[in-house]
Amino acid sequence: MEYSKDELVKRIEAARLVLDKSIDEKYAYEEIYKNSVQLDRLIEQYIESGY
Repeated sequence: MEYSKDELVKRIEAARLVLDKSIDEKYAYEEIYKNSVQLDRLIEQYIESGY
């Protein structure tokens, strides 16, 4: 699924906040890893889209 640049930036920012919170609150490794992978995928989409 492709998102507009603005939508993708919003999703990246939201995913970063989720990841930061999971790290700050010392969630289980698996949860932090899952959040990190989700953020990485969004960043990858951003880069591939050429924005």
